[in-house]
Amino acid sequence: MSGSLLFCLLSVACRYGVVPKKTNVLDRKNISEKNNGPSKKQAQKDQTAFKIPKQQIRENEGKTTASSIKENINQKKTFEDQTIRLNPAALIYNSPQYFQYKADSLQKAYSRDDYSKNIQLIIDQISAIPNSTLNPALNTDKWYTAIDFNIRKPNFIVLHHTAQNNVEQTLFTFSLRRPSKESSAHYVISRDGSIYQMLNDYVRSWHAGASKWGNITDMNSCSLGIEIDNNGEDERYSDKQIEALMTLLSHLKEKYKIPQSNFIAHSDIAPGRKNDPSKYFPWKRLADAGFGFWYDRNNLKAPPSGFNALWALRMIGYDISNPTNAFISFKHHYVQTDDREDVLTEYDKKLIYNLALKYQ
Repeated sequence: MSGSLLFCLLSVACRYGVVPKKTNVLDRKNISEKNNGPSKKQAQKDQTAFKIPKQQIRENEGKTTASSIKENINQKKTFEDQTIRLNPAALIYNSPQYFQYKADSLQKAYSRDDYSKNIQLIIDQISAIPNSTLNPALNTDKWYTAIDFNIRKPNFIVLHHTAQNNVEQTLFTFSLRRPSKESSAHYVISRDGSIYQMLNDYVRSWHAGASKWGNITDMNSCSLGIEIDNNGEDERYSDKQIEALMTLLSHLKEKYKIPQSNFIAHSDIAPGRKNDPSKYFPWKRLADAGFGFWYDRNNLKAPPSGFNALWALRMIGYDISNPTNAFISFKHHYVQTDDREDVLTEYDKKLIYNLALKYQ
């Protein structure tokens, strides 16, 4: 075929639309889309390097609201299951069943709602955008956000006894609105070893009260409070309780990287005001497992000349503003069998010296 004939044929073809125009494969569209709307295949939104697919997110995923928190809390029906068969009229006053019924009733009446409202309040507080109106120390409303941060975590664990007759009474106490006598804890361990979690680990519980350890004057803000079911008088702790406690402590220590020195007693941080978790608490057993420090009774070093036991207690963490109270709290934790808790013997001073060496 001559070149002139080929040229004529191509001209005719182009004139009548027989030969399609050149297209880029990335811009190519199905002919049916042009004539009849998007094809079924095209409706699936073919992905190319120039199109970022939209991420499919499940409904409410990643959202934290008061309603979602409440829904999550109410998913557990244990309280209803425990009291639904009880006859209130047949309950003996102050019995475990009585307090169980009262606690469960409070949980259903308002305690869970109060919990979700308080959690939402915390969310609102940490989500607030700072400005010079709310913070007079600022002189600009420009907020340049730092991007490296996370939530604060507990660094101490404070152990308590409940000083009540049964765990049900404690669950009731922590479920009850008491505006003039507010108190709470993160965990409660019953006499049979059952562990109840009452607060999220990251929220500030009201378990320590007026307290001090080292230079920390607000122990509630940096600690977890664990209440152990014990009347606080002449009651021994059960093996099931201590085993459950150490299982919990092991988990918390690993999760939050809590130092061994930071497992302490309520009596340690509130000398003269508190004596829990009682003189029967097995501190050495816990220390042997890595929760707190103890001393080697058979290898005690003699303190040097001029050793100041009071200042050594201060180095450990005790508030020594009232020396007698500091002595009592120390001996309550580490001696336990001495009736003269307000006086330091030479042996007591040796114990203090050897313990202080661990805090250097």
